[in-house]
Amino acid sequence: MKKGTGLAKFFPAKKLFGFFSNDLAIDLGTANILVFVRNKGIVLDEPSVVAVRKDTKKVLAAGKAAKEMLGKTPDSITACRPLRDGVIANFELAESMLRYFIRAVHDNRRTLVKPRMVIGVPSGITQVERRAVKDSAKQAGAREPVLTIIEPMLAAIGSGLPVQDPCGSMIVDIGGGTTEIAVITLSDVVFCRSIRVGGDEMDRSIVQYVKRKYNLLIGERTAEDIKISIGTVMLENRDDNTPECMEVKGRDLITGVPKTITLSSSEVNESLLETVAQIVEGVRVALENTPPELSSDLVDRGIMMAGGGALLRGLDQLIAKETGLPVSVAQDPLLCVVKGAGKVLEHLDVYQDTLGK
Repeated sequence: MKKGTGLAKFFPAKKLFGFFSNDLAIDLGTANILVFVRNKGIVLDEPSVVAVRKDTKKVLAAGKAAKEMLGKTPDSITACRPLRDGVIANFELAESMLRYFIRAVHDNRRTLVKPRMVIGVPSGITQVERRAVKDSAKQAGAREPVLTIIEPMLAAIGSGLPVQDPCGSMIVDIGGGTTEIAVITLSDVVFCRSIRVGGDEMDRSIVQYVKRKYNLLIGERTAEDIKISIGTVMLENRDDNTPECMEVKGRDLITGVPKTITLSSSEVNESLLETVAQIVEGVRVALENTPPELSSDLVDRGIMMAGGGALLRGLDQLIAKETGLPVSVAQDPLLCVVKGAGKVLEHLDVYQDTLGK
């Protein structure tokens, strides 16, 4: 067909593709990847783990199935997280994982149509790292331009904060690799701080604590289970439904044989103190750098917490105690970033000012 004839005369190619494609909004998290499809909502929530065969580079599994393989694969198979501290650590594996999930959510009848993508990235990301995210998305099948927006902005939108109003809103988004703290007004960020501390660092702290105190080596998956089951940062306000202890299995570093110990919630609390202190300090720094008029808004509006780390028992109470401000946890904190990305995807004209932020 010649240029300017037939369908092309009435429908530019990009608009035609846009009409048929399933546009995607992605929370490319260190711990989990969530995908929102236009007009369908959140269709995928999987761990950010991929397993590939080393010789052929064939993806054997991704998500939950690949997470089950962590630490259990033979030399011929690699199972790992391609993202660390909120950014891509392994470009090739990240691209393979993205392509796998995009194919999983994209209608098989439309595989030739490239979807538009909105992707959340950490606020502390460098231009090189941002380019790596965009390149991975394009190689995985996204259509240009790939839109990237910083996660605290998306978390604020997804948690329902009035980011476009002339008033101060503060979001603390605690993810797997990073904690994003931002003060937002009029669709822009007044102050933002990204700390490369999050849920993964908490898990590593538990691993080191058990290793140091009991000479027992446990994996990060086991540490995550410990954190979820009995982890708390406010022992005096502990929920009565929270178990006080749990059995932990690992390898004895002295004898080399498997061993079981009983770990208490007070010990987990002790192991988390240093990591939690860094998050609290980050919140303090953000408040110190907030203009006075916006600070007065925060006295009334308080602080909103999002991300998986917001579910750590007592963390909201500790931040409220240390800052003297009301602190609330967003509804479905794990979904805030992808919900925000979905809103931007569906209303690009409304959120035009947030693009690139």
